[in-house]
Amino acid sequence: MTVSVLIVDDDALVRAGLEMMLGQFDDLTVVGAVGDGADVLPAVNRLHPDVVLMDIRMPLIDGLTATEQLRARRDPPEVIVLTTFDTDRHIRRAMRAGASGFLLKHTPPEQIARSIRQVAAGEPILSPAVVRRVMAFAAEPERDPRRDEARRLLGRLTDGERAVAALVGLGRTNSEIGRELLMSTATVKAYMTRILTKLDLTNRVQVALVVHDAE
Repeated sequence: MTVSVLIVDDDALVRAGLEMMLGQFDDLTVVGAVGDGADVLPAVNRLHPDVVLMDIRMPLIDGLTATEQLRARRDPPEVIVLTTFDTDRHIRRAMRAGASGFLLKHTPPEQIARSIRQVAAGEPILSPAVVRRVMAFAAEPERDPRRDEARRLLGRLTDGERAVAALVGLGRTNSEIGRELLMSTATVKAYMTRILTKLDLTNRVQVALVVHDAE
């Protein structure tokens, strides 16, 4: 299966470089490239990409706002935030916006390509570096009422669903969760579907953030 990709970055050299880099992979096709978040929705309507590579800082509409707008639509493409900025604020907002991954621009091409394939297959990426940052959020002094809300949300889950959610919070894949909880991958996927429905979320990255907010 070929995965179609839309590149969103305000730097023309970066757009050209990403397009050239992704062109090395036979199973990835760049269907378009735009220079601002304001251009994302029209481009998605026209090109129907599977995955959007989204920069953060752009002149009119930033990438995080564009991600929020895009993910609020029915059947949106997956979004990977690809940026030079990795502050806690950016990571947290990207996750809450529904991004399926967060990568830095110095990430090796093979890893970017692998991440695109992964999110296109329905497995949002939660890299170890981001997991560590998210876990650090939970260790911060209490100053955020989100904790009570997160605990209330997790209270909707059964014991089995909470066990799966806890492992999602540690960055485990479906197959890894299955091995740890002695479940088939299909059963884990069924649990994930129920968890997303009960918590009214769109992907496992958001589930991980709820888990860590609740700690």
